Amino acid sequence: MLRHTYLSLAAAVVAGAAVSGAATAQAPMVPRDVDATATLTNAQGQNVGTVQVENDENGGTEVKIRVTALPPGFHGMHIHDKAVCDPNAKDPATGSPFSSAGSHLGSGSHPGHAGDLPDLLVRGDGVGQASYVTDRFTVEDLLSGDGSSIIIHAKPDNHANIPGRYSRSGPDAETLKAGDSGGRIACGVFRRD
Repeated sequence: MLRHTYLSLAAAVVAGAAVSGAATAQAPMVPRDVDATATLTNAQGQNVGTVQVENDENGGTEVKIRVTALPPGFHGMHIHDKAVCDPNAKDPATGSPFSSAGSHLGSGSHPGHAGDLPDLLVRGDGVGQASYVTDRFTVEDLLSGDGSSIIIHAKPDNHANIPGRYSRSGPDAETLKAGDSGGRIACGVFRRD
């Protein structure tokens, strides 16, 4: 009788594993072992922070950022569609460095780009950090094609939030492009970790 109970339990465990394995196969999960990191540098080439991105077990993407030696306040952050951070590549319209990083990741207007991220708050001592989860991109998206980079801007991003009382025509071209977040002050290229 005791031996029969153990065999039944073993069969139930094996059957349960088969059932849970089948359920996993039907709902593909993104592997957690694929990570990307970026080292942020300012226009003078100094290291000012790091960004780590990893796929989480629920199909989202976790982004962790830590910066030092940046101006205090809120700063817009965007993923850009090229893996090039050349401080000498100046935007002809603004003179801002890192225009080599290309456009925002994703199509459409701001804040609908896949690469639009929440603002980063930097303390008075120049240190800031944030962690959040998004479903707008995966690690694979950041590393495929021409790769990608992350840009930190001088000012906060308004995320195209222009109340009607300020403008009858809605967000202007600059707001739709980058949320009025100002010049680019730091850039980092994503690499497989």
